[in-house]
Amino acid sequence: MTDRARPLDGKVAIITGAARGQGLAEATLFAECGARVVMTDVNDDVIAQATAIGDAARGVVHDVTDAADWAKVADLAVQAFGGVDILINNAGVYLTKPFLDNDEAFMRKVLDINLVGSWLGIQAIAPLLRQRGGGAIVNISSLAGIMAVPEASAYVMSKFGVRGLTKVTAAELGPYGIRVNAILPGIIRTAMISDRLLDHEDEVAARLPVGRLGEPSDVAELALFLASDASAFITGADHVIDGGSTA
Repeated sequence: MTDRARPLDGKVAIITGAARGQGLAEATLFAECGARVVMTDVNDDVIAQATAIGDAARGVVHDVTDAADWAKVADLAVQAFGGVDILINNAGVYLTKPFLDNDEAFMRKVLDINLVGSWLGIQAIAPLLRQRGGGAIVNISSLAGIMAVPEASAYVMSKFGVRGLTKVTAAELGPYGIRVNAILPGIIRTAMISDRLLDHEDEVAARLPVGRLGEPSDVAELALFLASDASAFITGADHVIDGGSTA
């Protein structure tokens, strides 16, 4: 039975995009719940954030679009903590441009980080989960993975793709005891969107049934559930967390 106080006791997690926002909230919560955590980010602040968490965390600068970087992260996890049980593909970018102004370089940049980065992560880390007899992968998609967002075509394409990646890997990796799920956040108060909201936060929050914006901790709690054995019969699923905006 899962220890509800420390549901990740003995587990090792890799969390990308962990220097701030949702990734940092996930890493902090996972460590509090018994996990040892490898935190990665292109921002070198991730090393200081890991140090602040303590001995249960390691920070490493990591480009999710680089297969060689993924190999280094895998090696670090094995050397520091003995293996991997959980992968959280959290790293991403939200870049917008009208569709007719898109160029190939812009589109590929967004797809490489948001979609190919997750694919590379699963390719690199799933064999380590298999060695442990199974584990959990959580991919961060978006409400943009189920609906159009004007002037964000590349982002929408990438997040629809993350959902497809989630489902096919859930089907193929299930026999190895590996579960794969997707989280689809709505408007979460992170640096990625704060500048876009500016002085409109209250107006946006008032349109949501729950009456507030989401916090990184909200997403972290859902990621914790999906990473833990409490969700042992859940795989290949989309989990919307949006304050009721799609209700």
